[in-house]
Amino acid sequence: MAEMAFWDQPIATGEIPPSNSEFDCIVVGGGPGGSAAASYLSMAGKRVLLVEKGVWPRDKVCGDAVGGKSLGHVHALGVKSKLEKTPHFRVTGIVFSAPNGSEVTVPLPEEDVEKMEAGYSLPRQHFDWLLFERATELVLENGGSVIQGAAVTAVHDNEGVITGVEIGIGGKRGEIRNYSAPWTIGAGGYQCPVARKVVKDLAKENLVDKMHYCGGYREYWTGVKGCEGNAGNIEIHFVDSIIPGYFWLFPLGGGRVNVGIGMVLGLMDKQRKKLKPLQADVIANHPLFKERFADAEMIPGTGKGWQLPFGSPRKGEKNQPRRAYAPGALLVGDAASLVDPFSGEGVGNALVSGEMAARHVIDNVGGRAYQEELWAALGPELTNSYKMQKMSRRKWILNWFVGKASRKPVIQEMMTEMIASKEAQENLHSKWFLVKTLLF
Repeated sequence: MAEMAFWDQPIATGEIPPSNSEFDCIVVGGGPGGSAAASYLSMAGKRVLLVEKGVWPRDKVCGDAVGGKSLGHVHALGVKSKLEKTPHFRVTGIVFSAPNGSEVTVPLPEEDVEKMEAGYSLPRQHFDWLLFERATELVLENGGSVIQGAAVTAVHDNEGVITGVEIGIGGKRGEIRNYSAPWTIGAGGYQCPVARKVVKDLAKENLVDKMHYCGGYREYWTGVKGCEGNAGNIEIHFVDSIIPGYFWLFPLGGGRVNVGIGMVLGLMDKQRKKLKPLQADVIANHPLFKERFADAEMIPGTGKGWQLPFGSPRKGEKNQPRRAYAPGALLVGDAASLVDPFSGEGVGNALVSGEMAARHVIDNVGGRAYQEELWAALGPELTNSYKMQKMSRRKWILNWFVGKASRKPVIQEMMTEMIASKEAQENLHSKWFLVKTLLF
């Protein structure tokens, strides 16, 4: 009998602490942002309660790409070597195609690829398992507790100051227990109860702006032509029928591919489009893909949808991209609306914000200072990505730019630098730079 893969095994998290126990910090959500925050806090000697509504092994609907930004934290948290032994696809470049079918391949920086720091593509079940298992180890070693299968049924506050949570063991109708801490970190994704409390209930601000939220749908396939092997390109296609949005192919290694589609919710509603039938139509009928999928098979039960809260800047808001703090509480990752508006990647920003939130809790500062540091670190990149997203809604710009890039190596080099460098990203919005690069 074959040995069970680690990501298909349960994670032992120990005894559930008695109701009314007190901690230094409560972390709600055991994905990358929450696991990172809990790990960094525990490494600093803090007593943490980590609460996760799922039970491992568990899946997470995602595009499954893990960018180079994530790998420094993966290393710092002690899981990089084990990750590299896990079946995965090593990303060496990105293929972009325009609505008219023209394509350009953008290689990732060679030095990053050689150092294995360019990025991976692997199922989130594998990636999240590694981070949560490591967080569990660190939390328990430092006197904290970890609870799986627990739904947060209430977030407590005392005159606007977050003081702890109420949870249902085994779900909302399960045994109720209460826990308190001077700090609570919300890392529960786009439906995070801490985010709802901080943004909607206390601040009376808009939690969901459909022009800054994306709908995503993904399926796992095998046998897709051009996606063989364990290293190569991931693909982003701006297909005519999907604009404003895109279709992706992210190989995972071993012939398995994450195939998905995403579109801004507000624009999707205006056009009355549904993602699942749109994707089926592209796979069956689009000239670029129908032959590639001719002998491919979808893995049954893998078609799932979710939402991505974009980190795009909001006009007129003092807290960018969206309020991420209240007295006694900080938000990270998707709960803080930090998904890249152009690529849809959120894991890297979840890890960055998880570490940052942990540091603010350790220093006992948080609040507005956290919001300002968060936007200072991520704002320029998220703002540029939002501009690129808006540009990508215009078919003629995509056709012109990708066509030009496919013929001019200097533009391909520029795009490689843009992926690797925040300074290079700024060039995209310099009119003189674009005129000089694209027209001459």
